[in-house]
Amino acid sequence: MTQGTQGKGATTSTLWDRTRQLAAQEILQTALRLFTQQGYDETTIAQIAREAGVSQRTLFRYFGTKEDLIGGTEEQFATLLTETVRKQPADAGAWEALRAAFKAALSLHESPEQALERFRLVHHTNSLRAAYLGKRVRCQEELLPLLEARLAPSGTDRGQARAIVATAFACFDAATATWLESNGQGDILDLYDQGLAAVRS
Repeated sequence: MTQGTQGKGATTSTLWDRTRQLAAQEILQTALRLFTQQGYDETTIAQIAREAGVSQRTLFRYFGTKEDLIGGTEEQFATLLTETVRKQPADAGAWEALRAAFKAALSLHESPEQALERFRLVHHTNSLRAAYLGKRVRCQEELLPLLEARLAPSGTDRGQARAIVATAFACFDAATATWLESNGQGDILDLYDQGLAAVRS
């Protein structure tokens, strides 16, 4: 009897989680559609909620701010990158660990089309771009001690480690910009590899 109750609870939990995921995805898709059609600044939370068929209170339970509808919260972004770097094998170098982190960040997008919409909005909306740049700087600082630890055996100091992190992020931004210019042709990570190779050669 106890086992049956546990099984039912597990099923209910799974269905609940799935329902929440579907609701969040519906809100997100609605927001991206409206942002693309009429602009980020011109679209209101009230309009997104109305179009998605939910209350504004419900929308804010899934997404704390309007910006979160584009790229998730700053905490989620930073946690994903730092945890990915932390989980890399001990013998993985700093460059390799950072590439794995960028790959993980790209996997947040459900499709290349969704990624294209999001990146386009960030790059062409001043308020979003400013927020992204601030988020990027803070994330680099959080990654720094993890990368210092990987670079320690080679005698790399903090300044050099910071330069490596900044270079990796700059190459990722350059790859994203090139990908946007080509309207999503190719692979961002391939473009990142090419840019990094050019910088390091």
